[in-house]
Amino acid sequence: MNQPKDHLDTLHEIRDLMEKSSRFISLSGLSGVSAGIFALFGAAAAFVILQSDSFFYTDYRAALDHTQVLWLLVLDAVITLFLSFVVAMIFTVRQARRKGQAIWSKTAQRLTINMMIPLVTGGVFCLAFLYQGYIGIIAPSMLVFYGLALINGSKYTLHDIRYLGICEIILGLIATFFIGYGLLFWAIGFGVLHIIYGIVMYRKYEK
Repeated sequence: MNQPKDHLDTLHEIRDLMEKSSRFISLSGLSGVSAGIFALFGAAAAFVILQSDSFFYTDYRAALDHTQVLWLLVLDAVITLFLSFVVAMIFTVRQARRKGQAIWSKTAQRLTINMMIPLVTGGVFCLAFLYQGYIGIIAPSMLVFYGLALINGSKYTLHDIRYLGICEIILGLIATFFIGYGLLFWAIGFGVLHIIYGIVMYRKYEK
């Protein structure tokens, strides 16, 4: 009587095992939320730097011509990235332990490699823009290359990350038509979208 149900349960177990072996499913929604919060704080700090009494300029592009302001913004970005990475790793390790999945498995390595290719390419691309003085196009480029990295890595992790990547690319392309508002688009892409994505993932897979 229960034979069909037993077969179905077996198929579900086989599917889960195949999914665990082919996809890194330990990404935590809370890591997305934390990254988004840090990005918003980083964007706020950048805004304060650009609008502070000692560095007040009517045109932010003119402000970026000043080396001191530029290095403060770079430091702000590095701190934001570092904090986001550390907290994301904490949540991911905790999630992996709950699911009994290895942290640095073959799948995790493939995910990392496939994401790093667009990210490193985009980083060099943005540094070239910075060197040439095309400051306004850096934020849109970061969004586009980050979106490409998410899509490229989505085949090794949860499919939902692909939709976040598409949204980042669309936002980055829109930002190219509004040069001068890069900080706003950066805050939306890396801040707001990450928070929304993280909440959705948490409710869908973890809660």
